[in-house]
Amino acid sequence: MDKLIERYVNYLRVEKNASPHTIRNYRSDLTQFRDFLVQHDAERKIAVRSVTPLKIRAFLAFLFEKERKKTSIARKLAALRAFFKFLSREKLLHQDPSALVSTPKLVKTLPRIMTEEEMNDFLNRVGAAAEAGDWKMLRDRAILELLYASGLRVSELAGLDLRGVNLGESFVLVRGKGDRERIVPFGSKARAALEAYLPVRERILIQARTGTPALFLNARGNRLTTRSVDRLLKGYVKRYGPNIRVSPHSLRHAFASHLLAEGADLRAIQEMLGHKSLATTQRYTQVSVQHLIDVYDKTHPKA
Repeated sequence: MDKLIERYVNYLRVEKNASPHTIRNYRSDLTQFRDFLVQHDAERKIAVRSVTPLKIRAFLAFLFEKERKKTSIARKLAALRAFFKFLSREKLLHQDPSALVSTPKLVKTLPRIMTEEEMNDFLNRVGAAAEAGDWKMLRDRAILELLYASGLRVSELAGLDLRGVNLGESFVLVRGKGDRERIVPFGSKARAALEAYLPVRERILIQARTGTPALFLNARGNRLTTRSVDRLLKGYVKRYGPNIRVSPHSLRHAFASHLLAEGADLRAIQEMLGHKSLATTQRYTQVSVQHLIDVYDKTHPKA
């Protein structure tokens, strides 16, 4: 089973262009499932053809007993389903054992994202602090402005190369999930932040004596990681933003919700976000719907 897991992981890396974070999670989830099977098999040998829906349900029950969150269990089941679907497509399995296993029901909660006013205030405060000329703040301001202006996934932002940025036309060429390319526009504030950062990038390259094509660099001249972007965002929100939990994905969510609130077409938002399905984009409308409900409750005379 180990060889098949590695074969699938290689498929994610090469053909699906999955992020290192996604690959790490899938490998971890599949390895945990394999370990569970080994512990419950007398011969300590697992053939993938011997996996049944009953064994998958037993694994889920084991996770529930460990008091894991339903979201975590659902993610692990999603990893198993993707794995067995891959094996079936590759003719390594005659039947997908995960097809008969239902997903645990999740409690739907609306995420708390920054309002337009909060986002503007946050970015303006970061911009004012960056005017002192500290190179990291100039870089980080460009990162934060671009994340909110374009709605990029953090993996897409970290994977940007300089040649993918068109400052004159204000758009970036993004390589997203499934190795699909798309063009995403950005606004004047993001452009100004990028223009202020690019001379810093040149100095880093000269000092580090490297020629990496990456847009966003660390002090050693290497491509900035997704984890670094997540960490710097949390740090800036703690210093300059509202008291809420944030992640790069919440800026992506704010991007979509604020566009929708201003009347943007859902199909256009879908294209900019790089969603294959409109149903995925529609999940981003929940916050705007909730906003409408709140406004109605506060203002309608018969509410």
